[in-house]
Amino acid sequence: MDNLETKATLMPAGPTLPEPPTPVLTAQIVLFGKDGLRAGWSLAIFFSLFALVIFCANVIAHKVHPASHKPGLPGAGTGISPYILLAEAVPFLVTLLITWIMSKIEQRPNSVYGLGGDRRLPNFFSGLAWGVTCLSLLVMILLRTGYLVIDSRLLFGRDIIRYGGIWLGSFLMVGLVEEYLSRGYVQYTLTRGLAGFYQWAFKTPHGAALGFWTAAAIVSILFGLSHRSNPGESPIGLLSAGLASLVFCLSLWRTGSLWWAIGFHTSWDWAQSFLYGVADSGLMVQHHLLATHPVGKLILSGGATGPEGSIFVVAPVALACVIIVFALPHTPYGGTTARPRELPTVET
Repeated sequence: MDNLETKATLMPAGPTLPEPPTPVLTAQIVLFGKDGLRAGWSLAIFFSLFALVIFCANVIAHKVHPASHKPGLPGAGTGISPYILLAEAVPFLVTLLITWIMSKIEQRPNSVYGLGGDRRLPNFFSGLAWGVTCLSLLVMILLRTGYLVIDSRLLFGRDIIRYGGIWLGSFLMVGLVEEYLSRGYVQYTLTRGLAGFYQWAFKTPHGAALGFWTAAAIVSILFGLSHRSNPGESPIGLLSAGLASLVFCLSLWRTGSLWWAIGFHTSWDWAQSFLYGVADSGLMVQHHLLATHPVGKLILSGGATGPEGSIFVVAPVALACVIIVFALPHTPYGGTTARPRELPTVET
């Protein structure tokens, strides 16, 4: 009897079944990767918060200012009210707020999303100068080839400074909101997610660059398509908007920030709408300096779309690329290297 008990105690134990994963461990794997909160969840939270805040802001705006049209755009009444500055400033402030919230959630410095950098003012003013220069080149080509005609001058004296300043402020808001919303947090987070995918799937050391330019292509396609609702927009105009977005992505990759793109975007739109009085992506504003009209084939003149609807837009786009590559100091883009300060620990 004692021998049987001894043998029983000496027999090896049967195979043990692995313990089922705990819910906490599974949730951490689903929600977090080596770079913190996974990019898909980050974008979902960002757009959900953005939609919620914009909805609330629109409700408040309609209570405070129940106008049905933006002043200065087709269908609006006469004159320009400060509402247009508010209308563009609100989405920018909302983007700024939601991006700040996401930086706290992800525990990253807010500067990595495009508004940081050591050369903010130099890049911004450089962009301002080159934006009006490149647009003027396009207008000069159209004038010299006879596809654009200047009819008259509409503003004189103090009105030039008054309306020029109002529209400069308005288009600064346009540049800020479009650049920061399209190529700020969204570009950064898409780059982070896609870079991780390329490195995991292909074991490539170029995952950061591949992730950035894949994200840039996605953002640029969406940016071009977002102009479809503009009256007078054309296929070439949509293509031009997408190409402009890629140029701005190139400046982000080159300078490490959005400031050159913001400056260029601001003065390009300002020169079209106020200085030369041509349509900007199919939109005309009131109180511009010159009265002009397009002549000839739409593919060459741009027609109702404006100069951006002309195939001659390729010239200033190419010039902008040359300027970015050869004239701007290089600062590596931090969107693929900035890590969260603390990563959740996943025990194995």
